[in-house]
Amino acid sequence: MSIEKRFDVPFVARMALREKQIQQAYRPIIGVHKWFARRPGTVFRALLLSEFVEGPLEHNYYAGHNLSHLVVADPFMGGGTPLIEANRIGANVVGFDINPMSYWIVRQELADLDITAFIETAEVVLERADGEIGHFYKTTCTRCGYENATVKYALWVKQERCEKCGNISDLFPGHLVAQNKRHTHYVVACHACGELNELDHLPSDDHRPVCKACGAELRIEGNATRGSYTCLSCGNDGRYLTAESRPEPHPQRLFALEYHCPVCSAQKGFKGRLFKAPDARDLANVEEARRQLAKRGDLLKLIPTEAVPAGDETTRLHRWGYHYYQDLFSPRQLLSLTTLFGLLLDLPSSPVKDALLTVFSDTLRYQNALCRYDTYALKVQDIFSVHGYPTGLVRAEAHPLGLPGIGSGGFRHFIAKYAKAKRYCHAPFEHIYDEGPQPLLPTAAKKRLRGRRIAIPGEKIRARFVKNIAERSGRLAVLRTQDAATASFPPNSFDIVLTDPPYFDNVQYAELMDFHYVWLRRAYPQLPEFQSPSTRSEKELTGNSSQGKGLEHFARGLSDAFSRFASGLVHGGAFVFTYHHNDPSAYYPPVVALLNARLYCTSVLPVPAEMGASMHIKGTASSVLDSVFVCRKGVVQPKIDRRSLLAKVRTQLAEDVSALRSAGLEVTRGDIACLLYGHVSRATVSELYADWDTELGVRAQLSAVGHVFLKTLDALSAQHLVERLVGGGDLTVGSAHVG
Repeated sequence: MSIEKRFDVPFVARMALREKQIQQAYRPIIGVHKWFARRPGTVFRALLLSEFVEGPLEHNYYAGHNLSHLVVADPFMGGGTPLIEANRIGANVVGFDINPMSYWIVRQELADLDITAFIETAEVVLERADGEIGHFYKTTCTRCGYENATVKYALWVKQERCEKCGNISDLFPGHLVAQNKRHTHYVVACHACGELNELDHLPSDDHRPVCKACGAELRIEGNATRGSYTCLSCGNDGRYLTAESRPEPHPQRLFALEYHCPVCSAQKGFKGRLFKAPDARDLANVEEARRQLAKRGDLLKLIPTEAVPAGDETTRLHRWGYHYYQDLFSPRQLLSLTTLFGLLLDLPSSPVKDALLTVFSDTLRYQNALCRYDTYALKVQDIFSVHGYPTGLVRAEAHPLGLPGIGSGGFRHFIAKYAKAKRYCHAPFEHIYDEGPQPLLPTAAKKRLRGRRIAIPGEKIRARFVKNIAERSGRLAVLRTQDAATASFPPNSFDIVLTDPPYFDNVQYAELMDFHYVWLRRAYPQLPEFQSPSTRSEKELTGNSSQGKGLEHFARGLSDAFSRFASGLVHGGAFVFTYHHNDPSAYYPPVVALLNARLYCTSVLPVPAEMGASMHIKGTASSVLDSVFVCRKGVVQPKIDRRSLLAKVRTQLAEDVSALRSAGLEVTRGDIACLLYGHVSRATVSELYADWDTELGVRAQLSAVGHVFLKTLDALSAQHLVERLVGGGDLTVGSAHVG
């Protein structure tokens, strides 16, 4: 049982914390395509090396490895992190996921690519696309008069017709366009005439600047919030959003541009950004794009016309009037995107074409009608930055192709990310730091490399795709768009099962990935993975109220998947998965699954999994930690009395908190509670394992697990225990190496 002995919590925690702060710098491969809630590659590398390589983890982590005799399986491959880390050290991999976008993304991550040919082809496509659509994003510089400046971002505001007076009002949540952190001034839009004003200080009770164009007193506050607005014409209070679906999206008005002028930028002493209110030319460009799209039958057939099905996340879109996927893009965006898409479809079939179409799919995150403009960073925001469909009153339209070295969100920028990802695949690296314990490197190497990237010799990320792994020749990959609960494997097929399963109701993967899928499936109508009109499946494992999926559905599916993959695991092999949730009842299904699969939990390890500043976590009580459940097939530890079991939970929880704090993590109340639930889950498995009835119905199994789980929490005085550890209470703490 090597993970239990060699996994080094403080070391892994330090590495994982740094990785999650800026994940694309540590694991550039995630730049291939968006997937949600990716766990640190650091964690899975550490788990694999702890299990299969003798010696201290710190030393092994920075050494090259070729474990071509291994087969690593993942029943819920998602974005592919466990498989990527396994492939990197030479192992063969087997990955299943019911979502076809998962299959496609992982395949592209593991596929070999001629980077030079990729970049050269991309440049040809960009040049052709710019020739067709570039003029729609040209503007006149208000500073120097240059007529060929380029729009970086166009800002639009939703509008509503007043039920009382019949006039249309802008729906501004606020009039601040830009802060003065990355620009020389604050930029404020005048509520009266729309002019953009640059200010040294924001308007306040003591400071009331006026608009340079109309003289109206400037203000930051808007007229719309939380579904209500005040009509700008008559002062009537109305609603712009209700619980009912709108028949169509709100009309929108272009009110501001951020643009790039090469003439001004080249001038000595020029600082800041360039903003303007749209002029007649800018408005004409928008209208001309609309007319051109209507004329182009070849492009119209490429637009995703599928209806947006109702769902936990997508029903919000219906409330805003977005009933079809095409509604999520403005006419100018649709013209630009279909033009680019058509050029990519005309390329000959090759890995380069596949890569470029994947780039196009990922670019869509920043090219849609739901993107917002970050007034601090002065750039467009990812539609899925909060793992949902957030719909604001002001949207940002980024230049579809992007400017070289300027701005973000364009196709050009994603080409660079993809190329960086593939360079990393050819030569993976790690980071070394000067604080804390050092890897066992020569002194000279330590001095030279501390705080820097270091290459890992002999490793690479590249797979040969096969239908089955008959011979363990190394870096073979079997990837399937299939429900893991229906899989079948011969005994001894896998040396380890390593996975990051769904966390019950945390992310509605299919509802979000359909946004990309409805475009990408048009490029691959011949592939079986793209035959379904949606990535949604009634068998998807997630809590989903709109589909009536609860704990029973989750427990049943998780049990079937665990049992199927455990049947292919070698005797004594590790079945390892990460998990966290704020709700104790969400831990019942994985406990039921382990018991039904006859997997015994030998250890629960704490690791950082999220970044506290992430938009979907910041300001909540959510934990940034995962519990890593290390389970074994055919390995059962002697049952201990309940009093000793409770003492063990207390001791291990205290060890976890101490180890994480030594790694520099500020452990919160939510973190400790989630770690406690993990250890209580292990204790529950231990208590129920010997007498567990696998034939009992799922509802009764959940009830049995819940009874023991809650009884254990009560016996531990869980709330008091958590509060004591938050306050730094001194429980008996042993080694930070968990065993």
